[in-house]
Amino acid sequence: MTIIIISLLLLDSLLPHLTFTAHVNVGIVNGTEAKPHSRPYMVSIQKNWLHNCGGFLISDQFVLTAAHCRNKLENLTVVVGAHDLKNRTEGSVRIGVKSYHRHPNFTVEPVMNDIMLLRLDKKVTQNEKVNWISIPMKEEDNEVRSVCSVSGWGRLNINGSLSSRLMETNVKIINNTNCENKWGENNYSASQMMCTYGDGGSCTGDSGGPLVCGDTAVGVTSFGDPDLCNSPKLPEVYMMVSAYLPWIHKFIGNVY
Repeated sequence: MTIIIISLLLLDSLLPHLTFTAHVNVGIVNGTEAKPHSRPYMVSIQKNWLHNCGGFLISDQFVLTAAHCRNKLENLTVVVGAHDLKNRTEGSVRIGVKSYHRHPNFTVEPVMNDIMLLRLDKKVTQNEKVNWISIPMKEEDNEVRSVCSVSGWGRLNINGSLSSRLMETNVKIINNTNCENKWGENNYSASQMMCTYGDGGSCTGDSGGPLVCGDTAVGVTSFGDPDLCNSPKLPEVYMMVSAYLPWIHKFIGNVY
């Protein structure tokens, strides 16, 4: 039977179009609370003032996230400089989105090209709580078994609630051939995707956040096992940032 991939944060508006019932995955499982503002590139992408997805600053005006984090014409806002989303006094800032750039070849079944750029209404002010993260300079493979990290405000388990505080955990890169064997070649593109394993991992609400190796964001959190966050059988999948560099720079390079 073909494995049907469900995006980590499949939007409610997409569900009526699906012909099956599945759990919607959201937060970091088996993680720890991040040191406040130690990841100043992290943003909370929100719908109706509620956390919807993660994302990360890659410049003073652009956020990279997953394409499935927005449905059609809905308006999203971005909160920068946050750690505890319930803390109104920590100095976080809400910014509107000027334009949405979803990858033109994004598909839901199977999930492919799940990547989107958000151009903010205004440039962020760089400080100790707000800063952008580097992305790869060129297309390259990531070393297998490298220790990297993921973070987000998603669920702490498949049926749990969202975390108000930013959580994080370490993960390791899996050989891409093994990823393809586990997911199946119809659902996994070795040229565009990468996957990880670890004691902890992403869950619902962590979609769009970065996979960080060293000081570089190498992946965008996309999907995993529809029934179990941090599944031992189906590793979590990320869009490989380096595979989309020409597309990313086409937008960022035109902003002055």
